[in-house]
Amino acid sequence: MVTIRDVAKFANVSVATVSRVLNNTGQVSEETKKKVGEAIEQLKYRPNLVARTLYKKTSSFIGLIVPDITNPFFPALARAVEDKAHSYGYTVILCNTDGSSEKESEYIRSLQQKGIDGIIVSTSKLEAGSYTEFNLPVVALDRTIKNDIPTVISENKAGARTATEHLIEAGCRSVAHLRGPMGLTTTDEREKGFLEAVHEANIDHLVIESNFDVKAAEEITYELFKKHPHIDGIFAGNDVIAIGVMRAAHNLGLAIPDQVQVVGFDGIEIGKMFIPSLTTIEQPIYDMGALAVDLLYQQIEKIELEQLFNEFPTKLIKGNTTKNPEEGV
Repeated sequence: MVTIRDVAKFANVSVATVSRVLNNTGQVSEETKKKVGEAIEQLKYRPNLVARTLYKKTSSFIGLIVPDITNPFFPALARAVEDKAHSYGYTVILCNTDGSSEKESEYIRSLQQKGIDGIIVSTSKLEAGSYTEFNLPVVALDRTIKNDIPTVISENKAGARTATEHLIEAGCRSVAHLRGPMGLTTTDEREKGFLEAVHEANIDHLVIESNFDVKAAEEITYELFKKHPHIDGIFAGNDVIAIGVMRAAHNLGLAIPDQVQVVGFDGIEIGKMFIPSLTTIEQPIYDMGALAVDLLYQQIEKIELEQLFNEFPTKLIKGNTTKNPEEGV
């Protein structure tokens, strides 16, 4: 392996001079820069990134921590983060926690030890105070952690309310909410929006917890219809849960949307590919990911943030899993 000393010897300059050329610091003549450049090219020298990280106190790497990369929402989010990070000259390291607080903590410590410049967190299983203890720039994406941590999120409560109102306007008279795991701010807010809508309409309702997993949602839906066969509308906590609901309804011989109507949340592409296509509450996933990188970059560069809490609006995307309001009975 070619070292910086080999480059210095080849160019007949000191190691310190090569270092100044590589890091664009100090006074170096154009002639010397040319000699060092030619040496680097001929020897095919590649700087040691770890050493440069220690020297410059920056790595040009950022971490993205997600709970489940098999959930199509997170690859879409990761694509946005990677695109925007690349425009700033950063490389993204993706970490999948499987919803484990232990893995999340291990990832953050490992990234910190490697000189990571900052992290974007789309899972929040640790105690809120833990994130500031790592002494790294942090942005919460699709989660809220602490009031003093920059946050990018969508209008979960308002979106859930819109979804539920759509089911009611489309004729549903007994609706269920298959919510995501307890304790997540996003899923808690979606439940609040659902409950507001059903209470105002005085509609029969129930709430059931599910994991963000197709198979788990499918099994829960079987039990739901076994115990509550009168359910005619389901608001799913996300599109993955909605797909599980649709699979169960199909296997039970329930026609969608004639016998049961379904609304999801997220607006992932796969929902459009199903037959019938999924009615969902769309989050601006790409814009959310891009803004998270902007906020992280500003922290890294010590630029004052205009605001910490950033909430994007959501919108109903009508598919074929719900009726039109005028069709409601």
